[in-house]
Amino acid sequence: MIIDFRLRPPARGFLNLSLFRDVQRSARMSRCFGMEQAPSTTQRSPELLLQEMDAAGIDCGVVPGRRAHAFLGNVSNEDICAILQDYPNRFIGVAGIDPSDKYKAVDEIDRFVVNGPLKGVGIEPGLLPVPMYPNDRRIYPIYEKCEAEGIPLLLMAGGGNGPDAGYSAPMIIDQIAADFPKLTIINTHGGYPWVTEILFVAYRRPNVYICPDMYLFNQPGWQDYVTAADFALQDRFLFGTAYPFIPLEAGVEHFKKLPFKPEVLPKLLWKNAAKVLKLDLPEQA
Repeated sequence: MIIDFRLRPPARGFLNLSLFRDVQRSARMSRCFGMEQAPSTTQRSPELLLQEMDAAGIDCGVVPGRRAHAFLGNVSNEDICAILQDYPNRFIGVAGIDPSDKYKAVDEIDRFVVNGPLKGVGIEPGLLPVPMYPNDRRIYPIYEKCEAEGIPLLLMAGGGNGPDAGYSAPMIIDQIAADFPKLTIINTHGGYPWVTEILFVAYRRPNVYICPDMYLFNQPGWQDYVTAADFALQDRFLFGTAYPFIPLEAGVEHFKKLPFKPEVLPKLLWKNAAKVLKLDLPEQA
């Protein structure tokens, strides 16, 4: 079994994102990671994506909503719920939240996660129309809400998350994890390029999970991610492709060829994801 922890399908509101509005730009991004764009991306076809998921052995993908500035585009939580209905049992939804409006954010968490079908909350504070650092105190009510409700938080901090690399600084994640020790934090984009630093933060903060997604593929620092996943972080490391940037079949093949210890691969590919999302899956799924 495989759970892809970061996958954006070419369906509904995702088609309005820059990922699919400008597939030529996405293809250039794929080539930066040594990959060729998937046919499902070129053709913006969810049916082809499902075929590619099957060919790669990916049972389901974690699909996050998005609240971001106009260039990147937005995906509503209503659309995430609709995608779950359109393609039953293939996707796991995460609510995209704008933390700059705490009252609306809490209401959406209640509607779509606490009392709805979505399994987590996702924020990308550096990509908001007015960027915010993840430790901005205006976001703290969201962290408090997720901690109180036992909701896992996907925090995108890494890569191009913000006007400068400081928006992904690992010491910020360290501070949040210390302030909310019962909050499960999944750091998507894996704190890149601060690889060794974010790995140490996760080592010392047991509530921090690492999902490097596309930055594990042919990027400097990949060896450190693998070492951490083989040893100290084997129970808190997650596989993700960040599709459409990484094509699924090539991404899974590349991941399995990395020097992971064979006994940790099931944890990385699905067991850790099932645990953090509280999925009721059999041990031998």
